[in-house]
Amino acid sequence: MRRLFLLATAIVCFLSCSTDEPVDYTVQNDEEIQAYILENNLNAEKTTSGLYYVIDEQGGGEAPVNLNDRVKVVYKGYFTNGTVFDESTAEGASFILQYVIPGFAEGLTKFNEGGSGKLLIPAHLAYGSNKHNNIPAGSVIIFDIEVVYVNYKTENDIEIQQYLTDNNLEAQKTESGLYYIIDETGTGENPTSTDQVTVAYTGYFTNGEVFDESTVSGATLSLNQVISGWKEGIPYFNEGGKGKLLVPAHLGYGNSNYYTIPGGSVLIFDIELKSIN
Repeated sequence: MRRLFLLATAIVCFLSCSTDEPVDYTVQNDEEIQAYILENNLNAEKTTSGLYYVIDEQGGGEAPVNLNDRVKVVYKGYFTNGTVFDESTAEGASFILQYVIPGFAEGLTKFNEGGSGKLLIPAHLAYGSNKHNNIPAGSVIIFDIEVVYVNYKTENDIEIQQYLTDNNLEAQKTESGLYYIIDETGTGENPTSTDQVTVAYTGYFTNGEVFDESTVSGATLSLNQVISGWKEGIPYFNEGGKGKLLVPAHLGYGNSNYYTIPGGSVLIFDIELKSIN
């Protein structure tokens, strides 16, 4: 899988490095797309940018809404004559919207997680008047797409549930998607989300690899300055309590890498609430 369409930065390079005057294919491309739609009896919508899209299934999950959103998509890219130029694996390809061609980024925002359909992309929203690998200059490109996941939430939840099953654990799930396990209740008070607390902890991934660990005496921190999963999760424990927090990426570090923590990671913390300060 070459993922020819992914790197939007490549477009900038081709446009800036070309010595030829750019050609405007807008009218020609629009006529080609409309002819394809008519020939294939498609019910397509057109956006103000010139993108056409067809929704076969809207999907019921989250929709990507900005360029920092990450999606996992099963796709096949082809020309109006049916020739395929790129195709994902059956599992799909993951990427952040800011790194794909404009037509693909805009088009995916029309679908929710679980949705499927087509994107019909004119050249000015793809590779313009420059040849890109085996895509000729000025080409209309079409993608059959299925949005598998958006922003790790569904994937993370599946991963957490599998971890719980594999380790024979029972956890409580909150509305935010956080899971927590109380092994020892503790005898003190519950902290609030703005308190300063001392917590002994070990942080690790679902594969058991440790990414961070406090000293035995714990680390002192303010709950209004930690990741959302901690800010929400620590107050479920009384002072002296012990247990686990299983934190999905949207309550941790999101889509981006953070030091040794890859973007989209589920984080697990064994914690002991030493004191409320």
